[in-house]
Amino acid sequence: MRLRIDLGYDGGAFYGWARQPRLRTVQGEIERAIRTVLHLNRGSGGTLAGPDIPESADTDGTADDIRLDDIRLDDIHLVVAGRTDTGVHALHQVCHLDVDERLLARCVGHMQVTPVEALERRLQRVLPDDIAIHRISAAPDGFDARFSALERTYVYRVCDDGRFVDPRTRGFVVAIDGRLDVDAMNEAAASTIGLHDFGSFATPNPGGTTIREVKYARWERVDPHAPLHGAYGEPVPYAESGLLCFTIVADAFARNMVRSLVNGCLQVGRGRKSVEWFVGKMAEPKREGSTGPAAAKGLTLEYVAYPPDDQLASRAQAIRAVRTL
Repeated sequence: MRLRIDLGYDGGAFYGWARQPRLRTVQGEIERAIRTVLHLNRGSGGTLAGPDIPESADTDGTADDIRLDDIRLDDIHLVVAGRTDTGVHALHQVCHLDVDERLLARCVGHMQVTPVEALERRLQRVLPDDIAIHRISAAPDGFDARFSALERTYVYRVCDDGRFVDPRTRGFVVAIDGRLDVDAMNEAAASTIGLHDFGSFATPNPGGTTIREVKYARWERVDPHAPLHGAYGEPVPYAESGLLCFTIVADAFARNMVRSLVNGCLQVGRGRKSVEWFVGKMAEPKREGSTGPAAAKGLTLEYVAYPPDDQLASRAQAIRAVRTL
């Protein structure tokens, strides 16, 4: 069966989402945890052994027996909505997992819950503190975490104007000296909206393109005061007070696209580059040194949106086509 997994993570201690040999990644940690709770250990004679199935257990050759001949350990493979880079965070990421139902049932143990809920509970207990499982559910027909997605929303958070960075937010906020020109930055960001080749600000995957459709892109300064007041009427600040946040929504993003767009906007906001320079880079999709990515820690994947269940399969089929202008 296919499972949908909704999760979040602090990307500061990860080398990105995608599994890599000898490096700590989000995918690697979760897949390792799933193998643990499903008791995917090698037993004698090629059986899958674990706390509930001793290595010496006899098998009777029925369909209920689970053997490595039937299920490979590397079958535990997560497909994600968006592969975040090293140091990038996710408030709400989505991935899917295809798993044999016989295997899934092994994590129930003595709990009076469904196998899916049992997996969710056990993963929440064994995963490290910088990964949080929001929910695990049986995926509807046609669901593909990557290709069924309608759009992804990212937010990049900046602290400018020489203000101190709240110590609680230092892991996902980037400090910038001087006050940024938000109007100029928004003028530049407006040129990204629509279907464009973002070749000046992104790297294509093998066989892919840098053509993407941006639906929304805007810088906004968070109100410096919450709608709360102290005993004497003074405004009470909150964690994101005064931060400058860039929100961008697109059908998908190419590698380094968001952080490179952020860096371009920041150069405009600092007065180092003009709006015309940024617009020119959009018009001529050519990668060069001045459009490299901004620091990773300021970026968070906030949300992934999907269509109604009856449109999941058609969306996945349509998005697999190579984009053109």
